[in-house]
Amino acid sequence: MHLSLENFNFLLFIMGVVGLVVFVCLYFVEAGYGKMISEKWGPAINNKAAWVVMECPVFFVMLYLWATSERTWEIAPLVMFLIFQTHYFQRSFIFPMLLKGKSKMPIFIMLMGVTFNLINGYIQGYWIFYLSPADMYTIDWFLTPMFIIGTCIFIAGICINLHSDHVIRNLRKPGDTKHYLPKDGMYKYVCSANYFGEILEWLGWAILTWSWAGLVFFWWTCANLVPRANAIYKKYKEEFADEFDEKRLKRVIPFIY
Repeated sequence: MHLSLENFNFLLFIMGVVGLVVFVCLYFVEAGYGKMISEKWGPAINNKAAWVVMECPVFFVMLYLWATSERTWEIAPLVMFLIFQTHYFQRSFIFPMLLKGKSKMPIFIMLMGVTFNLINGYIQGYWIFYLSPADMYTIDWFLTPMFIIGTCIFIAGICINLHSDHVIRNLRKPGDTKHYLPKDGMYKYVCSANYFGEILEWLGWAILTWSWAGLVFFWWTCANLVPRANAIYKKYKEEFADEFDEKRLKRVIPFIY
């Protein structure tokens, strides 16, 4: 689908408004997957399969837009492509295989994720490879404060995200069914360190691309993960009341929220 810049910006506006609705709604309705799994969301399938199906569309949409673009081998768009795809290759094909247990994900939630990822992959790729000004993402872009700062934030975010996922996966030894409060890494400061890492990633992406498309993605990341971090905070506070109060943990942003 080919959009004019005007129509593309209108799509970004609509996505921003819908993101606001999602942000508000998720403070009242818990998305029923992971720790919040609920039968009220309908039939569910294997968690690993659901994560692959949900996340891989954005990887392939971005791959297609890059491969069919006239900017395929321009160095700055190529580097942005690799940065973006690094996250989604891990999230689509590595992260699901590392999941433990026999959890499931509701099909409805998976399909909502697929829908967002298809649209978001299109928005990010279409901006970088088709709509961005021809003189914007030149080799000189690597020397701009936006690219340098944004890339550093993205790298910090992905490191925090990966380490936090590792901490969560290794809370229990084989055969142990008890629940534990994560304490290592950024979990010393927040309940949802993995979400903090992902928020940092897409803040970095918004800065390094210096685009409305990147900003909308960052906004959607916050709209989805900040309310969920609040729900996890409440769950932990109830389950680990004694040690929780001592730590004075925040929800997702260290020392702030």
